[in-house]
Amino acid sequence: MKRIFLLVPALLLLTAPLRAQDAAQVVAQIEKEAIESSQLQTMAHQLMDVIGPRLVGTPQMQKAHEWAVNTFKGWGIAAANETWGTWRGWQRGICHIDLMEPREVTLHGRQLAWSPGTSSKGITAGLVTLPEAADSLAFARWLPQVKGKWVCVSMPQPTGRPDDNWEEFATAESFEKMKREREAQNKAWDDNLRRTGYDSRSLNTALEAAGAAGILQSRWSNAFGANKIFSANTEKIPVIDLAQEDYGLVYRLAVNGDQPIIKVVAESEELGRVPTFNTVARIQGTELPDEYVVLSAHFDSWDGGTGATDNGTGTITMMEAARLLKKVLPNPKRTILIGLWGSEEQGLNGSRAFVEDHPEVVSGLQALFNQDNGTGRVVQISGQGFLHAYDYLGRWLEAVPDTITRHIETTFPGNPGRGGSDYASFVAAGAPAFSLSSLSWSYWNYTWHTNLDTYDKIVFDDVQNNAILTAVLAYMASEDPQRTSREKAVLSKDPRTGEQRQWPEPRSPEREGGKND
Repeated sequence: MKRIFLLVPALLLLTAPLRAQDAAQVVAQIEKEAIESSQLQTMAHQLMDVIGPRLVGTPQMQKAHEWAVNTFKGWGIAAANETWGTWRGWQRGICHIDLMEPREVTLHGRQLAWSPGTSSKGITAGLVTLPEAADSLAFARWLPQVKGKWVCVSMPQPTGRPDDNWEEFATAESFEKMKREREAQNKAWDDNLRRTGYDSRSLNTALEAAGAAGILQSRWSNAFGANKIFSANTEKIPVIDLAQEDYGLVYRLAVNGDQPIIKVVAESEELGRVPTFNTVARIQGTELPDEYVVLSAHFDSWDGGTGATDNGTGTITMMEAARLLKKVLPNPKRTILIGLWGSEEQGLNGSRAFVEDHPEVVSGLQALFNQDNGTGRVVQISGQGFLHAYDYLGRWLEAVPDTITRHIETTFPGNPGRGGSDYASFVAAGAPAFSLSSLSWSYWNYTWHTNLDTYDKIVFDDVQNNAILTAVLAYMASEDPQRTSREKAVLSKDPRTGEQRQWPEPRSPEREGGKND
């Protein structure tokens, strides 16, 4: 008996290095396949160039879902599109914007999402700017002047140069003078808008009711050439976003009495209510099929650009990670799901619907890994407030190649976060879900929801880095003999308010949305 007991620790000492060796071999295979047979550029071309932006409710979104299912199936991965609700169907058409007087020039701009279109002849009309309003009654008296006119509703920017450009080249005195003047202009604009009795949302409705031909705006992103492109909130008249300087041009012409004439042809089409989907792929588990590892990314985008970094890169990261796992680990211990969620941009609707519809996945979740914030390599992983996240995330990260982990900072236990992406839908349900947070690459002002979110902004070396990281983490989570803990940490106080932070509560998705969002 003594001899048998002595053999047990000896066997344990032998099996531990063997398991580590097996893991190292699997990770090496994942890395080799990712580098030598990458599908990232092929997927990026098909998704961003061929299909294009993926606004919920559009034919492009439907094509993207179909493409994803076919791509997964081509790799031998089961996949299907799960309906979770309906949305306002809309198809963008040709949009042409021209200054006709006092000179002819084609302007840079586009319809906002879900904007009403024009006839094929377009709308040719003069232009007015908002008056300086003494109060809401004075503005009401002025409103009839918008009838049949294009109305400018954005403050013209005093400079099209981002602040870092000013800081690099201007004198300190000139830079400070520009900022003071811009701040005063912003305040004067906001005060004037407040006196009209409207805000930036309700104003368009009032102008439409007063008979305006259409609305011109410019939501500059504080970066060279970048404008934020969101949605219209009108029922009958088009809302057009103009590039920062083109908007400034027509505004200056109007206020200087040069009587600009604008022609817009915008051939968009309303499609009624259409179904909305999540694409869900599955690599079936063998030993623990009712426990799950989920690779998560939102599939939809706004349609200012082609949704490349928000969230095309997150999408192809998760798809490539799934391909790597199917190739190297075709029979995982736990079931691996890949969730490409719809309508994240309108409030995490797709992932919230999945959480609501699939309690078995939530209760059986080992871990979820979500990537959303741009093309950059992952540089930060938080424990999202789960008390023992360090124990298992730390183990899994040890298997990731040093060339990847050297860039990553971890925070444990961290906080649940503010619900900025789809991991939050699962965290709110008490399930261990984690955000793989990326290096900026000037994401917030150049590509996040802008007209510049396009293929050329993708940094494929960083996306490959993220696909390897995700695949290795998913492999380690799937094969870990231990189940992850869901014990929550006591959250710290918010340093800004001094109030105790609270864990988020689950929220239901908006399953029938899209009316003037």
